Amino acid sequence: MEGERCGGGESGDWQSIFDALKSSDVVETRVQLLSKLGDSNLSEKSDLAAFLECLTTYWEDFTCLDVSQCLLNKTILNVAAKYLDSDISGCLGLFLVLGIKASTWCAKHLKMTLLSIEESQEEEHCTLFFQLLLDFFSFSAAVFSALARYPVSKDKELIVIVERFILEQLNIAKESISEVKRAHSFGSDILKVVQLGLDAVVRLCRVYSQAVDWELCDSGTERSSIDCEEVKSTKHVSNIIKCIIEKMCELGILAANDGGNLVMILNLSWKGVVTLLQLGKGALAANVNVPDIILTLISLANESLRRAAEAWSSRTEAISVAEAKRTFLPVKFYLINAVRISSQYPCQAFSVYREIILCVLMISTFGFSLSTEKHLKTASEVLAELLEPTYVHLLNSLINSAQVKEELKFQMLDWLFIDECNSSSRVVDPSHSYWAKSMETIFTASCEAMTSARILLLSRVALFLNILKCSPDLEEDVRRGIARKLGWLLDVLVDEEVYSSVLVLQVPTFDGSGQTPGVVWQPMFSSLIHSLKTFMVVVSPSPVWSEFEFFLLQNFSHPHFLCWEIVMELWCFMLRHAEIEMVKDIVDKLCSLLKSVASIQSDLTPNCPLRKMARSICKILSSATESIVDQVYSSISGDDKSQFSLVMHTAFLMEGFPMNLLSDSMKNIAIRRIITDYSRFIDCLDDKTLQDCSSGVFGLPVVAMSAALRSIEVEISDIDMKTLKFLVAIIRKYRSSMDNVMKDHCRKLLSETLGIVSNMKHLYASDAMEEVILELQNLFISGKAASDTRSYECKPDLASFLAGLGHMEIVESDKNAKTSALWELYHMLLSERHWAFVHLAISAFGNFSQRTSCNHLWRFVPQNAALSFDLETGDEADEGRFTSEFKAFLDKEITVTVIPISDQLGLHLKEGLMLKEMAAALKMSKVGKEAMECEITKIDNEKQTHKRRKLPDGISKGMEILRHGLKVMDDGISEWRKNDFKTKEFHSKFMAHYSSLKDVVDHLAGLAGSSTELNC
Repeated sequence: MEGERCGGGESGDWQSIFDALKSSDVVETRVQLLSKLGDSNLSEKSDLAAFLECLTTYWEDFTCLDVSQCLLNKTILNVAAKYLDSDISGCLGLFLVLGIKASTWCAKHLKMTLLSIEESQEEEHCTLFFQLLLDFFSFSAAVFSALARYPVSKDKELIVIVERFILEQLNIAKESISEVKRAHSFGSDILKVVQLGLDAVVRLCRVYSQAVDWELCDSGTERSSIDCEEVKSTKHVSNIIKCIIEKMCELGILAANDGGNLVMILNLSWKGVVTLLQLGKGALAANVNVPDIILTLISLANESLRRAAEAWSSRTEAISVAEAKRTFLPVKFYLINAVRISSQYPCQAFSVYREIILCVLMISTFGFSLSTEKHLKTASEVLAELLEPTYVHLLNSLINSAQVKEELKFQMLDWLFIDECNSSSRVVDPSHSYWAKSMETIFTASCEAMTSARILLLSRVALFLNILKCSPDLEEDVRRGIARKLGWLLDVLVDEEVYSSVLVLQVPTFDGSGQTPGVVWQPMFSSLIHSLKTFMVVVSPSPVWSEFEFFLLQNFSHPHFLCWEIVMELWCFMLRHAEIEMVKDIVDKLCSLLKSVASIQSDLTPNCPLRKMARSICKILSSATESIVDQVYSSISGDDKSQFSLVMHTAFLMEGFPMNLLSDSMKNIAIRRIITDYSRFIDCLDDKTLQDCSSGVFGLPVVAMSAALRSIEVEISDIDMKTLKFLVAIIRKYRSSMDNVMKDHCRKLLSETLGIVSNMKHLYASDAMEEVILELQNLFISGKAASDTRSYECKPDLASFLAGLGHMEIVESDKNAKTSALWELYHMLLSERHWAFVHLAISAFGNFSQRTSCNHLWRFVPQNAALSFDLETGDEADEGRFTSEFKAFLDKEITVTVIPISDQLGLHLKEGLMLKEMAAALKMSKVGKEAMECEITKIDNEKQTHKRRKLPDGISKGMEILRHGLKVMDDGISEWRKNDFKTKEFHSKFMAHYSSLKDVVDHLAGLAGSSTELNC
């Protein structure tokens, strides 16, 4: 076209050209004449105005039917664009009118052109139109830049024209982008020039925003005439920005739904929205629907994730990092922009806080679902890295804003962590679970059903923990609100699916604290404890501590095991790290509370309030200093010898009071008191005492002695014989008594005294032990206890007593009354069918077997032993089955160790393979079993006919040294397990060799022992 231009602009008479243009009806001639006018230099504004009116006149409203009209319009745009860089202050409206007319025409012609493309007609015409369209967008961008050079207009007509021009330009931009795929080779060029126009219009808004006084937007105050003009200008700018924001949101939605082909437009449009909303110092809130924009971004994020969940639900192959990032990066983009808007307009964002919170919960739930599937774990890691920090910031922008009132923040927390969610009155469909059958159902949750949606409950817990971890950055009022919701956390953890998930799940967490930020897999329980400790440290020096302290005291004896463990861990953390004066103060409060409980109810049944509280105090004292332990002991014992003091003292000992942590002087005082009370009690016990005393607090000195011996060694040689005589006397009274109260008391004393003896190993070497064993036989085998329905209460301590018999020399003979009694007692114990008694019995027999010198352990096992029966049918007793189960139990007891949670899966797999190999070995051993039994029978027969010579003393002495060495090694292995977790493989190899060595030594010991047997 440039080659068609004729004549020099400066030498020609533009008026004559202009007159020729008016008289010409030929389009091609008009094109040539317009080109000549374009080369002219119109310095006068009046000339330029007339020229622009001419250009506008020759731009026909109807769409063209051939190439010539497009060529004319293209020439008009090119000629007009040449003057945009000059002074056009008096002609702005004319340029805008031309632009409005051009945009209207282009919109109509675009539809027609697209139809022509589908019909494969007029290719030349279509090409020319798209070139014209590119020129139009360049012209529009230049007009926006020209507008930015001049002040905001106060002329009413020009204001209307400017607003309409911007609207028309954005409309044609949206239509062009929506049809860009059909523009073929011009598609990328259209996107580029549209981007230039959008950039220019955003720059225009920045300039206009700086030129007006946004404080004049308050229409409630009286204004002067000058201020009124400024208000009009401000309103004009506000309307422009509103229009642009709305159209850019539409462009952002259009680009988001295009499947990733319009990334440049997506990025530009939403960043433009955020940029424009940051103008005006928040004054745009009254004119722009900010909540709707936030909802749009939230819905785009939800929809992207829903599509991903739908695609991955039926997928079995692993998701790559690249694919996961392609999915989650757009979601992060939407959320980041929502964060920026919410931070700028927190009060407006509050109106949609439910939708925001629901979005956060659904993302978190989606992450949980991904982490439970092996092939989706990579995706869960990427989600944790990209989205978790962003959605936490989104939530914090609401609850931590200084512009949002405190009561509104509490309203959000109340809705998110609503107390009635887990109330007993709420009926829950048992078919509903936290894990959706299909992941896309996660994104079907609604705000109305959020509090009852079980699928979101675990995510609410995770979100609560995230808020706790962010507590250093939270305002004081938010911390107070969170502290009041700590009880909600424990209420939720009571749910069986929640606490089981918390204990089992490992979740990916983004850790940005290290030198190399990244995702780490962490047990959810560890994350929970860490979050609570973080919050505890943050609020400790603030008034919120009173709320946290109330929470700790209120749940000091929480009935649920997991909640109790959590609260105890927090108490232990405080005792380890808090200032000593603070610890002393809180311990004084606990002791005062304990005394109040004891004064109301002095019962010592297992679940009574006194013992539950004593259990908690003893638990936290394991983390206390020596002075604090002394303080507590002095408080509960003191100089008071009353029944009240004795009850508290005994309750603490029963619950494992850490006497080994007492100072030496206080420990001596405690031991002396226990021994004195015990000795006085067993000396003064008679029938009247057995009948009169209250059952709840009877025999406290004996109970105290039994409990104390579990944690410390007590040298009471002067009352050793008293203890055994007392035990015999109690057995006889129990057997002969007809009074129910007396029997209850005797039963209690019997259990506790058996516990005392089992912890005093030296008593097993006493000659009086035989009488005790025979009395127990008479009581449990042939006496009244055999038919007593409550005799089971004594059996746990009886099992401990029998386990200690391994320290006693036993003559293995049918004619020995003591040995026969032991066999019968073990027969009774091993025949118990209840699972708890089965465990007690096998543990006792295992401890006995490891220490005893007896060679014929099979004599202690009855034919109807519980472990001899088939587990599925309950019949067909088999000694081989008992032996196999017993060996498996011993092996597990030997090799048990603490393994880091990250290695548990591998450990279970390895254990499963070992069990499989063991099962195969047992099947193979059945063939040789009968031959082995024949060989044993042959050896036994030889023992009956031949007298063996005693081995030399050196061999016997060596055997004793070997057995003692094994015991020392066993103690060392126990210490090794406590302190070393990193040498698992070496530990397993060592234990295998150690087990073999022990078997060899035991076998040699058996041979040495059998050499002294005489033939019968």
